[in-house]
Amino acid sequence: LLTFGTRKMPLEHFSVVGAALFKRRRLKIDYYARSTDAHSTREVSPQRLVHYRENWYLDTWCHLRNDLRSFSVDGIRRIEVIDTPAKEVALTSLDEYLRKSYGIVRGGEMQRAKLRFTPERARWVASEVWHPDQLGSFDREGRYLLELPFRDDRELVLDVMRHGPDVEVLAPAALRRKVRELHAAAASLNAAA
Repeated sequence: LLTFGTRKMPLEHFSVVGAALFKRRRLKIDYYARSTDAHSTREVSPQRLVHYRENWYLDTWCHLRNDLRSFSVDGIRRIEVIDTPAKEVALTSLDEYLRKSYGIVRGGEMQRAKLRFTPERARWVASEVWHPDQLGSFDREGRYLLELPFRDDRELVLDVMRHGPDVEVLAPAALRRKVRELHAAAASLNAAA
């Protein structure tokens, strides 16, 4: 198996997480969030491990936020098992938590993205699952139309951008504008070199 984009993590953290999941015990973690460049200490009730895009995430009940949260296992800087039973969250609630977003990032208002791929790119994208609730169809020109829900657009923007000129964002307007601005910034940056 070849993996790309895997972030390094201390294996002992992975084994502590696994033991806490198995024994249904809470964890105290010191966590570094790349998105905010901030450190925090949390007490969490681990619910399950998720392998997503070559990296491991821990779905938890966060006792600080009193809500479900996901933590990248490689972002855990220190970990300790607490001898307190973990709060149990129903599997249906965990599944719904993941289903309401695009990718691993949560939050924001629910929106629907509408993307149109060129006929050449459609040969690949039509067989991909971007989201469990996506809708896809071909138009008369052989272009592939993909609709999917999202809340936070960060991961969606990255996925759209990797298709370069072979995808057009039809909606929403804010997503279309963001992709256009990022393409312009990339072209400007690369033109100066």
